[in-house]
Amino acid sequence: MKNDIKEILLTEEQIKTKVAELGAQISKDYKGKDLIVICILKGATPFMADLIREIKIPMAIDFMAVSSYGVSTQSSGVVRILKDLDTGIENKDVLIIEDIVDSGLTLKYLLENLSSRKANSVKVCTFLEKTERREINVIPDYKGYDIPNEFVVGYGLDFAEKYRNLPYIGVLKPEIYS
Repeated sequence: MKNDIKEILLTEEQIKTKVAELGAQISKDYKGKDLIVICILKGATPFMADLIREIKIPMAIDFMAVSSYGVSTQSSGVVRILKDLDTGIENKDVLIIEDIVDSGLTLKYLLENLSSRKANSVKVCTFLEKTERREINVIPDYKGYDIPNEFVVGYGLDFAEKYRNLPYIGVLKPEIYS
């Protein structure tokens, strides 16, 4: 797998440092609130697992699976819920955990969908953001890093379900996905 990586954008150490910072800020901001953290499967799973260990207040967790990519490298713009929440979010403070926000299409859909379920608040924490690919004006409330418009894998991000287990964020060589 390592031979498929053009360059490492974020090291394992950079990831750990940023996750600790985000966890501390979220703990402060949500102190005394009824927090539910919603992990967007599958890509955000490693980030969410690390992040909740850094959040030092009571919380619940749940999972959603949505798709707008399939096996492509570009969003189709059509968002489908593949797995919905197991618990209700009414009167709770919701924090959506995403691996990456690029076009904003999936995030806009999630914000609208979850806001309609009568939550106290719905905010977003993303590990990565590609602002130069933004099609919809959505801004995450918490974010790890801005990255260039490259196809990245690792730390949960995949290409055709591979590379999620890399402990860093790397740029995939174009010949792998072309």
